[in-house]
This record gives sequence, structure tokens and C-alpha cells, in this order.
Amino acid sequence: MRAYMEIHERAAGAVTVLQPVGRLVLSEGSRDSLLKDMICARMTEGRRHFLLDLAQVSQIDTSGLTMLVAAHMAAVKRGGQIKLLHPTKRIHELLSVTKLNTFFEVFDSEESALRSFPPGAAV
Repeated sequence: MRAYMEIHERAAGAVTVLQPVGRLVLSEGSRDSLLKDMICARMTEGRRHFLLDLAQVSQIDTSGLTMLVAAHMAAVKRGGQIKLLHPTKRIHELLSVTKLNTFFEVFDSEESALRSFPPGAAV
């Protein structure tokens, strides 16, 4: 199990695709604010649309969910959005229990997720 998170990043047109790997939990000594910091930095650069591929996130806790909600709200404030891709079964259940599956758009296909962004955002 990874002690910290790493994040792979790529652009698909105006959509920033982020692929966190590891645990999205806020604990003593963790580097998990890295995802929040990366999203905030990209928003400062003018990026507004984000697709988070959660396929390789092994664990997420309430603090991690709170960070995702705050990041989404910040993106919406700037005219953007954060959408979720490939949540694991455990994460899907957590989103359902917390009713965040009604807050976030959740996709099983990257192609359909990218098409769901405004025209011209994803190429």
C-alpha cells in the first residue's frame, strides 16, 4: 500500500485529466493535499474543467471527500467543474451513502465523460 499519493496529469483539450494513485486521506504526515494544491494551481493558470480518474485510488476518507467537494465548488465558481471517472466499487458505495453521487457527475467511460464537458472543452 502506498504511504502517499502521486498524481498523473494530462490535458484533453481544455479538460485536465488527473489520475491520483494511492490513498486520498488526510492524516498526519500525508501529502494528500497534493491533489487539492494541483487543482488550485491549474485553476490559477486558467484551467477550469477537471476529470478525476479514481481507478487507482485505494482509499478515500471523509476529509478526502470534503476536499473534492471544496475543489468542485471552487471550479464551479470559476465557471468550470470536476467530474469523476472510474470510481472503485468501494468509492462508488461511499459516494452513494453520502449522496455525493448526486453532487458529482460520475462516469465509467473516459470518452463519455469528456463529451459531457461544454463544447470545445475536450478535444
